[in-house]
Amino acid sequence: MSDLESFRQDIRGWLEANCPAEMRKPPKDESDVCWGGRNAKFKSEAQRQWLEACAAKGYTVPDWPKEYGGAGMSPAEAKVWREEMARIGARIPLSSFGIWMLGPALLKFGTEEQKRHYLGQIARGEIRWCQGYSEPGSGSDLVSLQTFGEDKGDHWEVNGQKIWTSYADKADWIFCLVRTDKANKYQGISFLLFDMASEGVSTKPIKLISGNSPFCETFFDNVKVPKEQLVGELNRGWDVAKYLLGHEREMISGAGGGDRTAAIGAAMKRNAANDGGSLDPILRAELAQFDVDALAFKAMAERFTDEMKAGKGHPAQPNMMKYAGTELNKRRHELVMAGNGSDALEWESDASKGGAKARNWLRTKANSIEGGTSEVMLNVISKRILDLPGA
Repeated sequence: MSDLESFRQDIRGWLEANCPAEMRKPPKDESDVCWGGRNAKFKSEAQRQWLEACAAKGYTVPDWPKEYGGAGMSPAEAKVWREEMARIGARIPLSSFGIWMLGPALLKFGTEEQKRHYLGQIARGEIRWCQGYSEPGSGSDLVSLQTFGEDKGDHWEVNGQKIWTSYADKADWIFCLVRTDKANKYQGISFLLFDMASEGVSTKPIKLISGNSPFCETFFDNVKVPKEQLVGELNRGWDVAKYLLGHEREMISGAGGGDRTAAIGAAMKRNAANDGGSLDPILRAELAQFDVDALAFKAMAERFTDEMKAGKGHPAQPNMMKYAGTELNKRRHELVMAGNGSDALEWESDASKGGAKARNWLRTKANSIEGGTSEVMLNVISKRILDLPGA
Protein backbone atom coordinates (compact mmCIF):
# COMPACT_ATOMS: atom_id res chain seq x y z
CA MET A 1 0.00 0.00 0.00
CA SER A 2 1.41 3.42 -0.97
CA ASP A 3 1.87 6.15 1.62
CA LEU A 4 -0.95 8.15 0.01
CA GLU A 5 -3.32 5.19 -0.01
CA SER A 6 -2.48 4.50 3.63
CA PHE A 7 -3.18 8.16 4.36
CA ARG A 8 -6.55 7.84 2.60
CA GLN A 9 -7.49 4.86 4.75
CA ASP A 10 -6.54 6.76 7.91
CA ILE A 11 -8.60 9.80 6.86
CA ARG A 12 -11.55 7.63 5.90
CA GLY A 13 -11.49 5.90 9.25
CA TRP A 14 -11.20 9.20 11.13
CA LEU A 15 -14.12 10.72 9.24
CA GLU A 16 -16.32 7.70 9.88
CA ALA A 17 -15.52 7.88 13.58
CA ASN A 18 -15.76 11.66 14.04
CA CYS A 19 -18.16 13.21 11.54
CA PRO A 20 -21.67 13.22 13.05
CA ALA A 21 -24.50 11.99 10.82
CA GLU A 22 -26.11 15.44 10.98
CA MET A 23 -22.95 16.97 9.51
CA ARG A 24 -23.19 14.67 6.48
CA LYS A 25 -26.21 16.56 5.18
CA PRO A 26 -26.26 20.00 3.49
CA PRO A 27 -27.01 23.00 5.75
CA LYS A 28 -30.74 23.71 5.95
CA ASP A 29 -30.32 27.48 6.03
CA GLU A 30 -27.85 30.28 6.85
CA SER A 31 -28.12 29.65 10.60
CA ASP A 32 -27.06 26.05 9.99
CA VAL A 33 -23.63 27.18 8.72
CA CYS A 34 -20.82 27.40 11.27
CA TRP A 35 -18.95 30.74 11.02
CA GLY A 36 -17.28 30.72 14.43
CA GLY A 37 -16.33 33.95 16.19
CA ARG A 38 -16.30 35.18 19.76
CA ASN A 39 -20.11 35.48 19.80
CA ALA A 40 -20.80 32.24 17.94
CA LYS A 41 -23.83 30.18 18.87
CA PHE A 42 -23.87 26.60 17.65
CA LYS A 43 -27.05 25.46 15.90
CA SER A 44 -26.63 21.97 17.32
CA GLU A 45 -24.37 19.83 19.45
CA ALA A 46 -23.28 17.99 16.31
CA GLN A 47 -22.10 21.27 14.75
CA ARG A 48 -20.02 22.03 17.85
CA GLN A 49 -18.54 18.53 18.01
CA TRP A 50 -17.60 18.58 14.32
CA LEU A 51 -15.81 21.92 14.57
CA GLU A 52 -13.94 20.99 17.73
CA ALA A 53 -12.89 17.58 16.36
CA CYS A 54 -11.56 19.11 13.13
CA ALA A 55 -9.88 22.06 14.84
CA ALA A 56 -8.06 19.72 17.23
CA LYS A 57 -6.53 17.87 14.26
CA GLY A 58 -5.89 20.96 12.14
CA TYR A 59 -8.51 19.83 9.63
CA THR A 60 -10.27 23.19 9.34
CA VAL A 61 -7.17 24.31 7.39
CA PRO A 62 -5.59 20.98 6.42
CA ASP A 63 -2.85 22.41 4.19
CA TRP A 64 -1.69 25.13 6.62
CA PRO A 65 1.51 24.42 8.59
CA LYS A 66 0.98 22.71 11.93
CA GLU A 67 2.57 25.59 13.84
CA TYR A 68 -0.23 27.86 12.61
CA GLY A 69 -3.15 25.59 13.44
CA GLY A 70 -3.19 23.43 10.32
CA ALA A 71 -2.55 19.74 9.68
CA GLY A 72 0.53 20.28 7.50
CA MET A 73 -0.87 18.22 4.64
CA SER A 74 0.91 18.13 1.30
CA PRO A 75 -1.10 19.18 -1.79
CA ALA A 76 -1.70 15.51 -2.62
CA GLU A 77 -2.87 14.75 0.93
CA ALA A 78 -5.15 17.81 0.98
CA LYS A 79 -6.72 16.55 -2.26
CA VAL A 80 -7.36 13.17 -0.64
CA TRP A 81 -8.93 14.97 2.33
CA ARG A 82 -11.33 16.84 0.01
CA GLU A 83 -12.20 13.64 -1.84
CA GLU A 84 -12.95 11.74 1.36
CA MET A 85 -15.05 14.61 2.70
CA ALA A 86 -17.05 14.60 -0.55
CA ARG A 87 -17.42 10.82 -0.45
CA ILE A 88 -19.56 10.97 2.71
CA GLY A 89 -21.09 14.38 1.98
CA ALA A 90 -19.40 15.96 4.99
CA ARG A 91 -19.84 19.70 5.49
CA ILE A 92 -16.79 21.87 5.84
CA PRO A 93 -16.47 22.33 9.62
CA LEU A 94 -15.94 26.10 9.47
CA SER A 95 -16.95 28.78 6.98
CA SER A 96 -14.54 31.68 7.33
CA PHE A 97 -13.26 34.65 5.38
CA GLY A 98 -10.23 34.23 7.62
CA ILE A 99 -9.58 30.81 6.08
CA TRP A 100 -10.53 31.59 2.50
CA MET A 101 -8.99 35.06 2.15
CA LEU A 102 -7.02 36.56 5.05
CA GLY A 103 -5.17 33.39 6.07
CA PRO A 104 -3.37 32.90 2.73
CA ALA A 105 -2.43 36.61 2.71
CA LEU A 106 -1.00 36.40 6.23
CA LEU A 107 0.95 33.27 5.34
CA LYS A 108 2.57 35.17 2.47
CA PHE A 109 2.88 38.73 3.81
CA GLY A 110 2.46 38.58 7.60
CA THR A 111 5.21 38.81 10.17
CA GLU A 112 5.99 35.74 12.24
CA GLU A 113 4.31 37.39 15.21
CA GLN A 114 1.17 38.10 13.19
CA LYS A 115 1.02 34.54 11.89
CA ARG A 116 1.32 33.03 15.34
CA HIS A 117 -1.17 35.48 16.84
CA TYR A 118 -3.96 35.31 14.25
CA LEU A 119 -3.73 32.08 12.26
CA GLY A 120 -4.35 29.69 15.14
CA GLN A 121 -7.40 31.69 16.21
CA ILE A 122 -8.70 31.62 12.64
CA ALA A 123 -8.16 27.86 12.38
CA ARG A 124 -10.05 27.26 15.63
CA GLY A 125 -12.93 29.53 14.64
CA GLU A 126 -12.27 32.03 17.42
CA ILE A 127 -12.30 35.15 15.20
CA ARG A 128 -14.91 35.96 12.57
CA TRP A 129 -13.58 38.36 9.92
CA CYS A 130 -15.07 40.73 7.39
CA GLN A 131 -13.45 42.46 4.43
CA GLY A 132 -13.13 46.26 4.15
CA TYR A 133 -12.47 46.87 0.44
CA SER A 134 -15.27 48.52 -1.57
CA GLU A 135 -16.42 52.07 -0.90
CA PRO A 136 -19.15 54.27 -2.38
CA GLY A 137 -17.63 55.21 -5.74
CA SER A 138 -14.76 52.73 -5.38
CA GLY A 139 -15.94 49.30 -6.44
CA SER A 140 -14.38 48.01 -9.65
CA ASP A 141 -11.94 50.95 -9.47
CA LEU A 142 -10.88 49.88 -6.01
CA VAL A 143 -7.60 51.83 -5.99
CA SER A 144 -9.61 55.07 -5.92
CA LEU A 145 -10.61 54.34 -2.30
CA GLN A 146 -10.59 57.32 0.07
CA THR A 147 -10.74 55.83 3.60
CA PHE A 148 -7.69 57.50 5.15
CA GLY A 149 -5.32 56.51 7.92
CA GLU A 150 -3.42 59.41 9.46
CA ASP A 151 -0.10 58.65 11.14
CA LYS A 152 -0.36 59.48 14.84
CA GLY A 153 3.00 58.10 15.93
CA ASP A 154 2.17 54.80 17.62
CA HIS A 155 -1.11 54.27 15.76
CA TRP A 156 -3.15 55.13 12.68
CA GLU A 157 -6.31 57.20 13.01
CA VAL A 158 -8.73 55.88 10.40
CA ASN A 159 -11.68 57.78 8.96
CA GLY A 160 -13.94 56.80 6.07
CA GLN A 161 -16.62 54.42 4.88
CA LYS A 162 -16.84 50.96 3.34
CA ILE A 163 -19.82 49.38 1.59
CA TRP A 164 -21.00 45.87 0.72
CA THR A 165 -19.06 44.67 3.77
CA SER A 166 -20.38 41.11 4.03
CA TYR A 167 -21.48 40.21 7.58
CA ALA A 168 -19.78 43.26 9.09
CA ASP A 169 -22.51 43.40 11.73
CA LYS A 170 -21.53 39.88 12.85
CA ALA A 171 -17.75 40.08 12.46
CA ASP A 172 -15.19 40.41 15.26
CA TRP A 173 -12.35 41.88 13.16
CA ILE A 174 -11.88 43.46 9.74
CA PHE A 175 -9.05 43.31 7.21
CA CYS A 176 -9.16 46.70 5.62
CA LEU A 177 -7.62 48.72 2.80
CA VAL A 178 -6.75 52.22 4.00
CA ARG A 179 -5.07 55.05 2.10
CA THR A 180 -1.96 56.18 3.99
CA ASP A 181 -0.49 58.37 1.24
CA LYS A 182 -2.83 60.64 -0.73
CA ALA A 183 -0.18 61.52 -3.30
CA ASN A 184 0.19 58.03 -4.79
CA LYS A 185 -2.86 56.13 -6.10
CA TYR A 186 -1.37 52.64 -6.19
CA GLN A 187 1.56 52.92 -3.78
CA GLY A 188 -0.33 54.82 -1.10
CA ILE A 189 -2.62 52.07 0.23
CA SER A 190 -1.95 50.00 3.35
CA PHE A 191 -3.50 46.75 4.60
CA LEU A 192 -4.65 47.02 8.23
CA LEU A 193 -6.29 44.65 10.71
CA PHE A 194 -8.47 45.95 13.53
CA ASP A 195 -11.17 44.97 15.98
CA MET A 196 -14.75 45.81 14.98
CA ALA A 197 -15.41 46.60 18.65
CA SER A 198 -12.95 49.53 18.42
CA GLU A 199 -14.35 52.90 19.34
CA GLY A 200 -15.56 54.72 16.24
CA VAL A 201 -16.58 51.63 14.20
CA SER A 202 -20.26 51.31 13.29
CA THR A 203 -22.26 49.23 10.80
CA LYS A 204 -25.62 49.47 9.07
CA PRO A 205 -27.11 46.43 7.27
CA ILE A 206 -28.25 46.84 3.65
CA LYS A 207 -31.43 44.96 2.73
CA LEU A 208 -31.19 43.18 -0.63
CA ILE A 209 -33.97 42.33 -3.08
CA SER A 210 -33.95 38.83 -1.55
CA GLY A 211 -35.17 40.35 1.70
CA ASN A 212 -31.97 39.40 3.51
CA SER A 213 -29.21 41.71 4.76
CA PRO A 214 -25.82 40.01 4.51
CA PHE A 215 -24.13 43.24 3.33
CA CYS A 216 -23.46 46.33 5.40
CA GLU A 217 -22.28 49.89 5.27
CA THR A 218 -19.34 50.30 7.64
CA PHE A 219 -18.21 53.64 9.07
CA PHE A 220 -14.90 54.62 10.69
CA ASP A 221 -14.75 57.75 12.84
CA ASN A 222 -11.31 58.43 14.35
CA VAL A 223 -10.63 54.70 14.80
CA LYS A 224 -7.27 54.01 16.44
CA VAL A 225 -5.32 51.15 14.82
CA PRO A 226 -1.99 50.11 16.42
CA LYS A 227 1.00 50.22 14.07
CA GLU A 228 1.77 46.50 14.58
CA GLN A 229 -1.54 45.65 12.86
CA LEU A 230 -0.18 46.66 9.47
CA VAL A 231 0.25 43.63 7.17
CA GLY A 232 3.03 43.85 4.60
CA GLU A 233 4.89 47.06 3.82
CA LEU A 234 3.54 50.54 4.47
CA ASN A 235 1.88 51.95 1.34
CA ARG A 236 2.23 48.56 -0.40
CA GLY A 237 -1.12 47.17 0.69
CA TRP A 238 -2.22 46.87 -2.92
CA ASP A 239 0.20 43.94 -3.27
CA VAL A 240 -1.55 42.18 -0.39
CA ALA A 241 -4.98 43.16 -1.72
CA LYS A 242 -4.37 41.70 -5.18
CA TYR A 243 -3.10 38.42 -3.73
CA LEU A 244 -6.12 38.18 -1.44
CA LEU A 245 -8.55 38.97 -4.28
CA GLY A 246 -7.38 35.86 -6.09
CA HIS A 247 -8.41 33.72 -3.12
CA GLU A 248 -11.69 35.63 -2.74
CA ARG A 249 -12.60 34.95 -6.36
CA GLU A 250 -11.90 31.25 -5.92
CA MET A 251 -14.18 31.30 -2.86
CA ILE A 252 -17.01 33.08 -4.68
CA SER A 253 -16.67 30.73 -7.67
CA GLY A 254 -17.59 27.82 -5.42
CA ALA A 255 -14.15 26.65 -4.34
CA GLY A 256 -14.80 27.85 -0.79
CA GLY A 257 -16.69 24.69 0.07
CA GLY A 258 -20.18 25.47 -1.20
CA ASP A 259 -22.34 23.18 -3.34
CA ARG A 260 -23.42 25.81 -5.83
CA THR A 261 -22.05 23.80 -8.77
CA ALA A 262 -23.37 20.40 -7.68
CA ALA A 263 -25.45 18.40 -10.16
CA ILE A 264 -29.18 19.08 -9.94
CA GLY A 265 -30.78 17.22 -12.84
CA ALA A 266 -31.38 13.87 -11.13
CA ALA A 267 -32.71 15.49 -7.95
CA MET A 268 -35.22 17.63 -9.83
CA LYS A 269 -36.38 14.65 -11.89
CA ARG A 270 -36.95 12.67 -8.68
CA ASN A 271 -38.90 15.54 -7.14
CA ALA A 272 -41.12 15.79 -10.20
CA ALA A 273 -41.75 12.04 -10.18
CA ASN A 274 -42.60 12.10 -6.49
CA ASP A 275 -45.19 14.78 -7.22
CA GLY A 276 -46.77 12.53 -9.85
CA GLY A 277 -45.49 14.40 -12.89
CA SER A 278 -42.49 14.79 -15.15
CA LEU A 279 -40.27 17.64 -16.29
CA ASP A 280 -40.69 19.42 -19.59
CA PRO A 281 -38.33 17.87 -22.20
CA ILE A 282 -36.66 21.21 -22.93
CA LEU A 283 -36.05 21.79 -19.22
CA ARG A 284 -34.66 18.25 -18.91
CA ALA A 285 -32.18 19.03 -21.69
CA GLU A 286 -31.14 22.27 -19.96
CA LEU A 287 -30.65 20.39 -16.68
CA ALA A 288 -28.49 17.80 -18.42
CA GLN A 289 -26.39 20.54 -20.00
CA PHE A 290 -26.00 22.21 -16.60
CA ASP A 291 -24.82 18.97 -15.00
CA VAL A 292 -22.23 18.48 -17.77
CA ASP A 293 -21.02 22.07 -17.34
CA ALA A 294 -20.88 21.64 -13.56
CA LEU A 295 -18.66 18.58 -13.94
CA ALA A 296 -16.43 20.49 -16.35
CA PHE A 297 -16.16 23.36 -13.88
CA LYS A 298 -15.19 20.99 -11.07
CA ALA A 299 -12.50 19.45 -13.28
CA MET A 300 -11.17 22.92 -14.12
CA ALA A 301 -11.18 23.95 -10.45
CA GLU A 302 -9.34 20.77 -9.45
CA ARG A 303 -6.73 21.33 -12.13
CA PHE A 304 -6.24 24.98 -11.19
CA THR A 305 -5.95 24.08 -7.50
CA ASP A 306 -3.27 21.48 -8.27
CA GLU A 307 -1.36 23.96 -10.45
CA MET A 308 -1.58 26.66 -7.80
CA LYS A 309 -0.27 24.31 -5.09
CA ALA A 310 2.61 23.36 -7.40
CA GLY A 311 3.44 27.02 -8.06
CA LYS A 312 2.51 26.73 -11.74
CA GLY A 313 -0.82 28.52 -11.78
CA HIS A 314 -1.54 31.51 -14.02
CA PRO A 315 -2.29 34.72 -12.05
CA ALA A 316 -5.55 35.17 -13.97
CA GLN A 317 -6.92 31.68 -13.28
CA PRO A 318 -8.96 32.90 -10.28
CA ASN A 319 -10.65 35.37 -12.63
CA MET A 320 -11.68 32.48 -14.89
CA MET A 321 -13.00 30.51 -11.92
CA LYS A 322 -14.87 33.50 -10.54
CA TYR A 323 -16.59 34.26 -13.84
CA ALA A 324 -17.42 30.67 -14.73
CA GLY A 325 -18.51 29.73 -11.21
CA THR A 326 -20.80 32.68 -10.66
CA GLU A 327 -22.43 32.37 -14.09
CA LEU A 328 -22.97 28.66 -13.38
CA ASN A 329 -24.54 29.45 -10.03
CA LYS A 330 -26.96 31.92 -11.58
CA ARG A 331 -27.97 29.27 -14.14
CA ARG A 332 -28.44 26.75 -11.34
CA HIS A 333 -30.98 28.89 -9.54
CA GLU A 334 -32.75 29.90 -12.77
CA LEU A 335 -33.29 26.19 -13.43
CA VAL A 336 -34.51 25.56 -9.89
CA MET A 337 -37.06 28.34 -10.33
CA ALA A 338 -38.14 27.00 -13.75
CA GLY A 339 -38.42 23.44 -12.49
CA ASN A 340 -40.65 24.39 -9.58
CA GLY A 341 -42.99 26.63 -11.56
CA SER A 342 -45.29 29.03 -9.76
CA ASP A 343 -44.63 27.27 -6.44
CA ALA A 344 -41.11 28.69 -6.50
CA LEU A 345 -42.49 32.24 -6.40
CA GLU A 346 -44.13 31.77 -2.98
CA TRP A 347 -42.42 34.12 -0.54
CA GLU A 348 -43.32 33.55 3.11
CA SER A 349 -44.95 30.22 4.03
CA ASP A 350 -43.46 27.39 6.05
CA ALA A 351 -44.04 25.07 3.09
CA SER A 352 -41.57 27.08 1.00
CA LYS A 353 -39.20 27.59 3.95
CA GLY A 354 -39.81 31.30 3.86
CA GLY A 355 -39.51 31.51 0.08
CA ALA A 356 -36.03 29.98 0.10
CA LYS A 357 -35.94 29.21 -3.62
CA ALA A 358 -36.99 32.69 -4.69
CA ARG A 359 -34.75 34.43 -2.17
CA ASN A 360 -31.73 32.32 -3.13
CA TRP A 361 -32.40 33.02 -6.81
CA LEU A 362 -32.53 36.76 -6.18
CA ARG A 363 -29.35 36.57 -4.08
CA THR A 364 -27.40 35.12 -7.02
CA LYS A 365 -27.80 38.41 -8.90
CA ALA A 366 -25.04 39.78 -6.66
CA ASN A 367 -22.62 36.99 -7.63
CA SER A 368 -21.65 38.75 -10.85
CA ILE A 369 -20.90 41.97 -8.94
CA GLU A 370 -19.24 41.00 -5.66
CA GLY A 371 -15.54 40.23 -5.69
CA GLY A 372 -15.14 41.86 -9.11
CA THR A 373 -17.86 42.28 -11.73
CA SER A 374 -18.19 39.78 -14.56
CA GLU A 375 -17.25 42.56 -17.00
CA VAL A 376 -13.99 43.21 -15.14
CA MET A 377 -13.27 39.46 -14.98
CA LEU A 378 -13.73 39.17 -18.75
CA ASN A 379 -11.44 42.16 -19.29
CA VAL A 380 -8.71 40.51 -17.21
CA ILE A 381 -9.14 37.17 -18.99
CA SER A 382 -9.00 38.82 -22.42
CA LYS A 383 -5.82 40.75 -21.58
CA ARG A 384 -3.91 38.36 -19.33
CA ILE A 385 -4.78 34.99 -20.89
CA LEU A 386 -5.90 35.66 -24.47
CA ASP A 387 -3.47 38.58 -25.00
CA LEU A 388 -6.14 40.61 -26.74
CA PRO A 389 -5.42 44.33 -27.27
CA GLY A 390 -7.09 46.89 -25.05
CA ALA A 391 -9.98 48.99 -26.33
